[in-house]
Amino acid sequence: MPNARNQEMMENIKADLEGVSAVWVVDACGLTVKEVEGLRRTIRESGAIMKVYKNTIMQKALAELDMVNMDEILAGPSAFVFCGGDVAAAAKAVTEFAKENEKLEVKGGMMDNTFVSAEEIKAIASLPSKEVLLAQIAGAISGVARGLAVSINGIPSGLARAIQQVADQKAA
Repeated sequence: MPNARNQEMMENIKADLEGVSAVWVVDACGLTVKEVEGLRRTIRESGAIMKVYKNTIMQKALAELDMVNMDEILAGPSAFVFCGGDVAAAAKAVTEFAKENEKLEVKGGMMDNTFVSAEEIKAIASLPSKEVLLAQIAGAISGVARGLAVSINGIPSGLARAIQQVADQKAA
């Protein structure tokens, strides 16, 4: 019979998995308390949270929720980064911290119920933020609209110049 603490942890994991876009699994073993606090702060600023759970209970929660199997990376010490909004910002926060601190290892994770390797998380981290992507799309749309407006405006003014030239030739 499972103990009450493990059952509570299972419920907490299920609650954390509700509505997340991605979960990154990291090994923070060897980090000092101050470094872990810095990591948590960085992750929180990106709109995600980091929690530590038992691997076996995480595996059971994933199985009960019919989510992707992450057994291959759920070995040894693990911390879980739950990303609700901007997945790229959370991935960037974790990978940047891992570059600065060799003790943090990004193991992998899941995104949209699909397994993601550590290399794929690094690729996601290299993507621009959601705001930058939206600005790029808006700029592209604005450029097309501006070009269309200039083209449409050019037709009547070209016609007016042609009529003026014809009038000037007849007057001369």
